[in-house]
Amino acid sequence: MTIRWGYSLDQWKPQFDDFVRRRDHERALKTVAVAGFAGIQVSSGTGRWEPTGNPAQIAANFGSVHGLSEVVRACALDGLAAFAVDLGAAYHEDLQGTADPRKAADHDTLLARAVWFADTMAGTGCRILAVRPAPSGAAGAADDDGIASMVAGWNAVGAATAERGVRTVIRFDFLTSLRLNDGWRRLTDAVDPAVVGIAINTGELAAAGTDPFAELSRLAARVEHVVLSNALCEDDSAEFTRPGAEFSVRRSGGQRRVPRWFGELEQPGLVDAEQVVRALVDLDYDGWVIVDTAPSPHPATSALLSGYHVQRVLDPLTRRTT
Repeated sequence: MTIRWGYSLDQWKPQFDDFVRRRDHERALKTVAVAGFAGIQVSSGTGRWEPTGNPAQIAANFGSVHGLSEVVRACALDGLAAFAVDLGAAYHEDLQGTADPRKAADHDTLLARAVWFADTMAGTGCRILAVRPAPSGAAGAADDDGIASMVAGWNAVGAATAERGVRTVIRFDFLTSLRLNDGWRRLTDAVDPAVVGIAINTGELAAAGTDPFAELSRLAARVEHVVLSNALCEDDSAEFTRPGAEFSVRRSGGQRRVPRWFGELEQPGLVDAEQVVRALVDLDYDGWVIVDTAPSPHPATSALLSGYHVQRVLDPLTRRTT
C-alpha cells in the first residue's frame, strides 16, 4: 500500500478571471510544495481564462503539457496527480457545445474529448482522468435507458483512454443529477470495472447527504482515486436541481447563503478525515489522495493548514506496523 498526498488547485480560482498568470500558478505550486504535498490535481475549463483547463490552453500558455510539467517540477513537486474534467461542458476549442452522456448521439463528442485529454496526459506521468459522469441536477433523473447509455459511453471512453495509459474514473459531486433516483449507485453498479474506476470525494458525498464511509465500503476494490475534503454543511434542499446551481448554490451558497461548503480537514464538519485514512489503510488503498478545500477565502493559508494536518496527523496513520 502506498498513499501519495496531493492537493487540488481549484481554490485559487474563485472567479473565472482569477488565477490566470503564470506567476500566480508558480506561487500556488510553491505553496503546495512547501505544505508538503507531492502532486497537484487540476480541473478542466475552456477559454483564455483557463490556462491549465485543456490541452489547447496548456499549449498556448506553457508551450506544451511537458512545459507545464516542467513548471510543476521546478516548483519542487513530482507532477500532475490527476485531471478532473467535465467532458460534457462546452469547449470553445472544439466548437462542439455541451454533450449529455445520457444521449448516445453525444458519445462521439465525449470520446473525442477524452482522447484529446488522454493523449496530452500520456507523456506526463499523470494517469488519472476523473470524469464527471452526468450533468447537473437541472437535467433531471436518468431513467433506465439513460443509465444504460451512460454505461455504454463511459465504458467506451475508459477503453479508449486505457489504450493511452490513462485510467478513466467516474467522480461524484453534490450538484450531480445522479443524486436523483439512486443514479450514482445504479451507474457505479453497471460500469465495467475493467475499464472504468471509481473516484471517491468525501466532502461532495457528505454534502449530498451520502455517507462517504459507506461508499468506501461498498466500492472498496474499485476505488482508484480519492479526494479528501470536508463538507461543512449538508445540501438538504432541492436547489441543486435548478438551472445554474454551479453558481447559485456552489459559489453563492444558495438560499441559505452558505458561506463555505467545504473547509479544512481539521475543522468541525461532516467528514472525519482520520476515519477516512484508516479506512483506506484497511482497504490497502494504493494511489493518490488529493486534499481539496475549495473554495477558500485564503488559499495559501488553507494549503498550509492542510499540509500540516496531513504531515502531523493523517500520514502517520498510513505508516502503521503490522
